[in-house]
Amino acid sequence: MTADRTVTVHTTDHGPVTMPEPSWCVDSHDQEPEALRDTGHRGPQHRAEFYGHEVATAELVQDPFATGADRNTGVYVAMGYLASTLTPGELDELAALLVDYAGTLRRLARQLSVLRTGEAGR
Repeated sequence: MTADRTVTVHTTDHGPVTMPEPSWCVDSHDQEPEALRDTGHRGPQHRAEFYGHEVATAELVQDPFATGADRNTGVYVAMGYLASTLTPGELDELAALLVDYAGTLRRLARQLSVLRTGEAGR
């Protein structure tokens, strides 16, 4: 069994704060100090791109000190901007990308379910 990971973040309102770090977190936590409520954890970003245009991104997130928001682990999803007239072939390629990306979102949903079940057991 591995030891629990921790990370120390520097905050503008509480100074250095050491907090548990989930195993899925890939954030280096070396950004400029920010308010404690704005600190959190980010997993790997899953991107969907179509001919260089970002269509969507999704990543595991946890904001343990958030105020007025869910502190549990979630998946942050952003849908990009794509406005283009497509040929039939390009439209088929975009559809295939979206089907593939739907699988990515389903895998993240299953991972999130397991993580939330673990959080509920604490």
